[in-house]
Formats: sequence, structure tokens, C-alpha cells
Amino acid sequence: MADDPTVRTRTVRWSDPAQFEEPLRRLTGLEFMRAFLRRELPPPPFMELLGIRIASLEPGSVAFEFEPAEYMYSPLGNVHGGIVTVLLDTAMGCSFHTTLPSGVGYTTIELKVNFLRPVTARSGTLRAEGRVVHSGTRVAAAEARLSGSDGKLYAHATSSLLILKPSSGGAPTTE
Repeated sequence: MADDPTVRTRTVRWSDPAQFEEPLRRLTGLEFMRAFLRRELPPPPFMELLGIRIASLEPGSVAFEFEPAEYMYSPLGNVHGGIVTVLLDTAMGCSFHTTLPSGVGYTTIELKVNFLRPVTARSGTLRAEGRVVHSGTRVAAAEARLSGSDGKLYAHATSSLLILKPSSGGAPTTE
């Protein structure tokens, strides 16, 4: 395999995710997300792996960008739908996170994605824009759109998110 010209390699570096625990307890969701935008916090490991970067944010809305690449391909010759889903789920979840007080977390409990056109390395930079649709006391709803720089829509999604309140030990819980 080492001499096979069709084999490619990729090296990924990431920061220890344990460093996010204290800021998550101390900062509001908006402050936490702004720390990523200002590069005061490093990207989480999955964002390093996929080359996802935060592009903009405001309360209730976050946008991410990425360049589709060959290492993301399925055997069908396009970016695997799971990667597109990760990008959309991230935009929706982070848009909701911007509305939360310090110490409160969330988790996705339902996700629906509509894939409208194939994503390939030739698609260029794609932007996932997420926004909060509804925020209740236990459950929230968000939506996201994945578009190209030419305005073409590649996918769109909706999600339901469960709000995780801090427990007496400080960690978010559903109880």
C-alpha cells in the first residue's frame, strides 16, 4: 500500500476538549460562541477534523463554512451525507446555544435533513446558517440551510433540542 499512488494521507491535530468544561460553566452560550469566533478558544476536535470554521454569529443565529474535500467522499463520489448532517446539526445547535445562560446545555433529540444536490470538492466553500425557530422551557426548535457562494441550496434541516439544566454538581442534566 505504501507505494500505491492512489493512497492519500491526512494528518489532523486538535486541542484537548477538557478545556471547554470551565468556560461552559462560566460563560453564557453567546459569550462561549464569541470566544470561538475571536479564537480565544480553539475549535473542538470534530471541527478540526472536518475543517469547519465559525463564520458569524448573533443571538439565535450562527453560520459555519467549510470546503468539501475528497477525504469526505463516500464510494458514490460525493461528500457523505453524514458530514453534511454534522454541519447542519452544528449550525442549529450552536444557534440555540447562543440563547442559553451559563451552565445550561442542550442535546439534539430529533433531526431531519433534506439533501437537494450532491456536495463535491468542486462545490467550493459552503455555508451552513442555523437559526432558532422556537425556544421553550424544555425543548427548542431550530433550522439550517447549506448554501454555496452562488446561492444554490444544497441541503436544509430542522431539529428539536432538549434543554439540559445544571445539576447540583454543575453538570447539565435532563432532571
